[in-house]
Amino acid sequence: MTQTTTAGQDWQAWQDSWDRQQEWYMPDREERFRVMLDMVEALVGPEPVVLDLACGTGSITDRVLRRFPGARSTGVDLDPVLMTIARGHFAGDDRVEFVTADLTDPRWTDALPHRSYDAVLTATALHWLDTEPLRALYGHVAGVLREGGAFLNADHMVDESAPRINAAAQAFHTARKERERSGGALDWAAWWSEAADDPGLREPARLRFERLGDPRNPAAAKTPTDRPTSARWHADTLRAQGFAEARQAWCSPSDALMVGLR
Repeated sequence: MTQTTTAGQDWQAWQDSWDRQQEWYMPDREERFRVMLDMVEALVGPEPVVLDLACGTGSITDRVLRRFPGARSTGVDLDPVLMTIARGHFAGDDRVEFVTADLTDPRWTDALPHRSYDAVLTATALHWLDTEPLRALYGHVAGVLREGGAFLNADHMVDESAPRINAAAQAFHTARKERERSGGALDWAAWWSEAADDPGLREPARLRFERLGDPRNPAAAKTPTDRPTSARWHADTLRAQGFAEARQAWCSPSDALMVGLR
């Protein structure tokens, strides 16, 4: 796999940088990926055709191909910076294709290269959607999965029935992040500042800020006004949108992995 362009861009370094930034928020990130891929193998086998939904830099695709060398993956995203990194990182790997699409567009599935997939995977992405767009998206996902295919979504889902436990976990998590920030860890805004300063990402960053907002100013970011937060909502909605079964397969104090089976 070629990971450096002829211009000398080090896409592996950007992939690693993205992973470290995400791990600052989610120190158990690799554990959720491990459970996700365990469930993929258990449900659809070791050579899946995967749709990496809201793929970002291709973190899930990278782990899928390392574990399942015979797999194929289609990455879908709208962010010009993250897609530039993903395309650079996987350049020359014919197991991987990328599609630029807006998941809130009802016709986004028309751009996909395959009519159906064994598994649709996503992580820490769909919480940006309000309830109704997310409900509709779950229906579209059901439509691109083969019978018996699996959808796995690892994202922010909190059990709101235990507020004191949640508050204690959040305080512990915040203290850890502050310690790591003092040691040089990059947060969301700082990572985007570095991306905007990189000559190879400067133009994609300009387009990203123009179309989707500037992450260097988190206060200006669009925040969903009606965002579902419970694992139960996700399971109930998946069943209502065409999945035969849905359940939680992993959780942390703040996140969960939902599995839906067609």
